[in-house]
Amino acid sequence: MALLLGAALMTAEYRFSEVAYARSWMALLVTPLQWAADAPGRTWGWAVDSLANRNLLLEENRELKSQALVLAERSQTMSAVVAENVRLRELLNATERTEVDYLTGELIGVNYDPFSHQVIINQGRQDGAFIGMPVVDASGVMGQLISVSPYTSRLLLISDTNHAIPVQVNRNGLRFVAQGTGQVNLLRLDHVPETADLREGDLLMTSGLGGRFPFGYPVARVSSISHQRGEPFMDVEAQSLAQLNRSRYVLLLDYQQSSPEQQAPVTLEEGN
Repeated sequence: MALLLGAALMTAEYRFSEVAYARSWMALLVTPLQWAADAPGRTWGWAVDSLANRNLLLEENRELKSQALVLAERSQTMSAVVAENVRLRELLNATERTEVDYLTGELIGVNYDPFSHQVIINQGRQDGAFIGMPVVDASGVMGQLISVSPYTSRLLLISDTNHAIPVQVNRNGLRFVAQGTGQVNLLRLDHVPETADLREGDLLMTSGLGGRFPFGYPVARVSSISHQRGEPFMDVEAQSLAQLNRSRYVLLLDYQQSSPEQQAPVTLEEGN
C-alpha cells in the first residue's frame, strides 16, 4: 500500500506542478519540527564550544597574569640599578649583576591568628621551594618561606613581629634593619641615630646583606619620622610596598648564597 501511494505521489508530481507547490508548503509547515528536533544537538555543540573557549580564555588569563607579574618583578630593580650605577660607575671591574630565577605561586590559605602574619602558597619542595626562599609580589618584597611541604609552603610576611629584613635607603645607601610591627603593611626601623640623613618618602630597598634576600628589591617607603628629646634614636616607620593583605599571585626567587639545607628564615632572633 505504501509503495502504491509513493508511486502515485511521484507520478502526480511529475505530471502536475501544483503537487510540487503543495510539497513546498508542507515542508514549510514541518520546518519548526525540524528545528525543534535539531535544537538539542545545536545546544550541545554550543555548550561544548563555549566551554572550550572559556577554558582557553582562563588559560590565557593565567599566562597573562604570570607574565605581568614577571615583568613587574623585573621592573622593581630598575631604581636600585640606577642608584647603584651612579655610585659605582667609576669602578671598571664591577661585578656584573645576575638575573634571579623564580617560581610563580598563588596564595591558597591564610593564618587566622591575629598575632601571626603568615599565608600558605601552592608551591612546595617538589616544585623547588626551600626554607628561607624570598617571595615578592608585583610591588615589592612580601617575606620568606619558613616551612616547606612537598606541595605547599608557609610564607612569613615582613609585617610579622618575628621578621626582620636588612634594607638600605635608595637615595644615599644608608643601611638599617626593617622589623615587622604586627600591623599589616607597617614596618619599623630601629636604632636610627638622630643625625641620620633620612626623609619621609625615602625608598627602602633590600641591601643584600645577610644572604637571604637579593639586592635591589623594593621593601617599603618611609612614612613617618619622629624624635623625642633626650632619646638617642629616632622613631621611624615605613609602609611596605607589597600588598601583604591583598596580593594573590607571587614570585618565589631562587636566590641562595648557601645550600638549601643551610637556609633559615631571617627573624629578629637571628639579628639579620
